[in-house]
Amino acid sequence: MKKIKGGVTAAKGFEAAAAAAGIKYTGRTDMALIYSKVPCTAAGTFTTNVVKAAPVKWDQQVIAGGGKVQAVVVNSGIANACTGEEGFGYCRDTAEAAAKALEISAAGVLIGSTGVIGKQLPVDKLTAGIIKLAKKKNDSLENGTEAAKAIMTTDTCEKELAVTVEIGGKTVTVGGMAKGSGMIHPNMCTMLAFITTDAVISREALQRALSEDVADTYNMISVDGDTSTNDTVVVLANGLADNAEIIYGSGEYQKFAEALHVINEYLAKKIAGDGEGATALFEAKAVNCKSKEQAKLLAKSIVCSNLTKAAIAGHDANWGRILCAMGYSGAQFDPEKVDLFFESKAGRIQIIENGTAVDYSEKEATKILSGSAVTAVADVKMGDVSAAAWGCDLTHGYIDINADYRS
Repeated sequence: MKKIKGGVTAAKGFEAAAAAAGIKYTGRTDMALIYSKVPCTAAGTFTTNVVKAAPVKWDQQVIAGGGKVQAVVVNSGIANACTGEEGFGYCRDTAEAAAKALEISAAGVLIGSTGVIGKQLPVDKLTAGIIKLAKKKNDSLENGTEAAKAIMTTDTCEKELAVTVEIGGKTVTVGGMAKGSGMIHPNMCTMLAFITTDAVISREALQRALSEDVADTYNMISVDGDTSTNDTVVVLANGLADNAEIIYGSGEYQKFAEALHVINEYLAKKIAGDGEGATALFEAKAVNCKSKEQAKLLAKSIVCSNLTKAAIAGHDANWGRILCAMGYSGAQFDPEKVDLFFESKAGRIQIIENGTAVDYSEKEATKILSGSAVTAVADVKMGDVSAAAWGCDLTHGYIDINADYRS
């Protein structure tokens, strides 16, 4: 496997574009298009929040129908959530406008929206934006990057990655882009991720590869504990790599699943590290656990602890907060056997051994915790299973952003 430059336009046959439609923002792009020259097999996972945005309902309907997908239209600024039948109708209007502009079927158009909940979309601006997108689309890596920028809300940077892998003697490319900074506590999986591949793969294999991987990637991140109404991860496969069809359970399936995992984990970590107001990516690893479930519960509980996140922001080795978070995680373990370490590029330091503090240097700990990426490693000494979760520090910036978000 090889990481390459690019995102959603890295795979054969995919084009993208960005446009400024003026939906909420001024002076920046706020609409993106992903387009395949040929219809694609599609898979998706979506928010488990009972309150689901109109685009989520639309996409679930399209994916469940099993038809081919050829385009994705995404807007930022307004989430089109809690907008009733009118909001769902705007999804239909968007799909029909895209179908007309791109000369494809409206049934093959997926929709994504992110932004303020409860506001109706300015449909005239939306449809005008689609016309711009259709005229500007191409397969350049630059257009892929511009599309990744257009879907940002409070994100501070675009998030994209592409990889290649040899499958059946053919080079298969997988590329993706995502957005997410606040309202991040996926549980499927505000976050959006769109992944493209030129692989020939069965619908069952594509859906299972995505659904199985989400549990260890997007569902293991948290910025603020809020599961969005709009969370969506979609994968499109157009088959232009001309490999033999990938079937679930085969060796070639495992290669594809590994490539997809690299994309998903990278995007998930980029979202976590770009949390609103964040200064550091915070990773928690639970190691030597008895089961995967235990390891995931412990790791996720640590990154979700607001007290721990605040300590990371203060570069404070307040290890009691981590042990406390582990204790209420729902996982069973012996706290008197836990070892805890902090790691970053500045080094590694042990903080507790068998549940009590060791004689460590606070100065050295602060130096390690001052990095832009910090890891806490909790060793429970019960087995050989591990899991990782990702979040970020909690700063005053998070309050500043969200106290003002609608304006």
